[in-house]
Amino acid sequence: MTDRVFQLVGSCNNYPWGKQGQQSLAARLCKKTDQSFQIKDDEFYSEMWFGDYPDYPARVLRTGEPLKDVLEKNKETLLGKKVIENLGGQLPFLPKILSIAKALPLQIHPNKELAAKLHAKDPDNFTDPNHKPEIAVALSKFEVFAGFKPLSEIAPLFNLPALRNFVPEGMHTTQWTDKTLREVTRNLLKADEATVKRVEDLLLATSKADLGEARAAYIPDLLPRLQKQYGSGDPGSLVALTCMNFMVLEPGEALFIPADGIHAYLSGDIVECMARSNNVLNSGFCPPADRNDIDLFTETLTFQAHSVGDIILRDEKTGKSKTGRTRVYAPPMSEFNMLRAGLKAGEADEISESDGPGVMIVTRGAGRMETDGKAFELEEGAIYFVAPGVTVKWETDTGMDVYMAVV
Repeated sequence: MTDRVFQLVGSCNNYPWGKQGQQSLAARLCKKTDQSFQIKDDEFYSEMWFGDYPDYPARVLRTGEPLKDVLEKNKETLLGKKVIENLGGQLPFLPKILSIAKALPLQIHPNKELAAKLHAKDPDNFTDPNHKPEIAVALSKFEVFAGFKPLSEIAPLFNLPALRNFVPEGMHTTQWTDKTLREVTRNLLKADEATVKRVEDLLLATSKADLGEARAAYIPDLLPRLQKQYGSGDPGSLVALTCMNFMVLEPGEALFIPADGIHAYLSGDIVECMARSNNVLNSGFCPPADRNDIDLFTETLTFQAHSVGDIILRDEKTGKSKTGRTRVYAPPMSEFNMLRAGLKAGEADEISESDGPGVMIVTRGAGRMETDGKAFELEEGAIYFVAPGVTVKWETDTGMDVYMAVV
């Protein structure tokens, strides 16, 4: 008989934007379960993945077998009819823990149509034909550039002498549209290093009063920080600071990034979950050799997220929770929701069964889980796969936070 609930071990990676050594929550949580994983003080640890995607696959703790192989052999039991018939017959989401010390590349994730084309043309760099909308839930203070500001807030900035030349000829005196913004973004990203440096110097020399009138008083604080991370010639800084929403989220707050939505995470620890894909187009906060074609990037941009309100994802009550102590982040996509149980000392909750699989992680505290006729001790960092049709009960004596991606 196939186990319907079993513990997993995640995989950690080492992108240079990650936190160093023991500072990385991703590394510490990975170490909790994988005793063979050694955290080195001089190494950067950026992400822990715990899905079935082949780049950094989760493995079954007891056997060491890749999760993907186990699911492939037991699809009906572990994935269920809905996933087999409607969601590709594989785990349709990819959960991660991210520990961020400096800005990730300025990026978008291509939609399904473009992802399929890029995968067919260049499968080494675009490793699947799927889209990658995603959510991020803050586990600590979380700073992020995400989506575009309202046009009414962007246009006044480009009346400043430092930025006027990036507005296409003939568009200075007309009402800004998304077409204007697309061309301005393209011009900023195509600017050479010397031009970017000159513009950054001009922005830093602009009076706080003038920046304040353009609702960009944050530029003198953020620009030197980005320059320290990526140099003073990276065009990502200009796009992020002039056109994008800068947001600071507190623990438990979340955001949704649609396919083709521009974003760059800046600092903090998060739980991230996305549709099952690893496709990305980069255009800044990275070496020139790592940037994708700027025309492709700018033509792909969506303007769906045009204010902070378009991006914030509120947690809601869920009928899956027996006590109401578990809430749900429900992004506008079919692949997954994210449950969050924030249990205080002595509290418990029961989560009703789902018609697809779930993957859960304990990010804080400890407790117990009763499910499928078995009892499990839960500790910080514990990751479990839960099959369709299985009810889960959590309880804790001291307090515990659990995040669970579910179909």
